[in-house]
Amino acid sequence: MKVLDLQCGHQHGFEGWFASEDDFAGQLRRGLVTCPLCGDARIEKKLSAPRLNLRTSRHETVPEVGAPETPPVDPHPGLAALQARMLSTLRRLVAESEDVGERFADQARAMHHGEVERRSIRGRTTPQEAIELLEEGVDVLPLPALPVLKETLQ
Repeated sequence: MKVLDLQCGHQHGFEGWFASEDDFAGQLRRGLVTCPLCGDARIEKKLSAPRLNLRTSRHETVPEVGAPETPPVDPHPGLAALQARMLSTLRRLVAESEDVGERFADQARAMHHGEVERRSIRGRTTPQEAIELLEEGVDVLPLPALPVLKETLQ
């Protein structure tokens, strides 16, 4: 089993588990490997430290050869925590709202005009309809359509 550190074209880092390097390459070629945050299929392997299974006794110490004197610096400190908070917030919004699908613009207008009870809704609309809703004074917030918002990652 190979555990690879991967990254999409939007710099989202994640881990992938594959049977072998060939399995990873094959899945990548077939478009089966996508970013769990944004769905981007532009995936590349990140550098990662190798895991060495050394057969030594517990009392024996292995000298560190070529170990860096300073710990590596995270080029994006706090990015993982920020991504986790954003994903948690988006999942909460999805869980606490009703999916009205393609009827989003009509439902938002009806609530704005008092024709139906106000509630938290989400759905799909065109960019032009979203602009028209904003011009009419209807508050809308575009959210990314991420598959990870509705399912749990393994």
